[in-house]
Amino acid sequence: MIKELNEANYNDNVKSGLKLVEFYAPWCGYCKKQRPVLEELSLNNIWIGTVNSDKNPNLVQENNISGFPTFLLYKNGKVIASLTGYHEKSQLLSSLMSHLKY
Repeated sequence: MIKELNEANYNDNVKSGLKLVEFYAPWCGYCKKQRPVLEELSLNNIWIGTVNSDKNPNLVQENNISGFPTFLLYKNGKVIASLTGYHEKSQLLSSLMSHLKY
């Protein structure tokens, strides 16, 4: 499932569990290339949120986003990892798996 996040629903959505959030820009070529990878990941019951940076400049500023796409990995409301740039499915899965504790 991919959920579009905005300033009104962002904090509620990242406050619990493991959440992957992508900050993207509609004009960004790498972001467009990233979308099918995210859709494929979401089919594996991985929660993914996306933030349109053009429509949510306050979230971009609050999270110190300086390039697109940028991924923030949240665990119970705290950022535990960040990745910038295009990433293959295996790279994103590897990052997620390294932060799961059994």
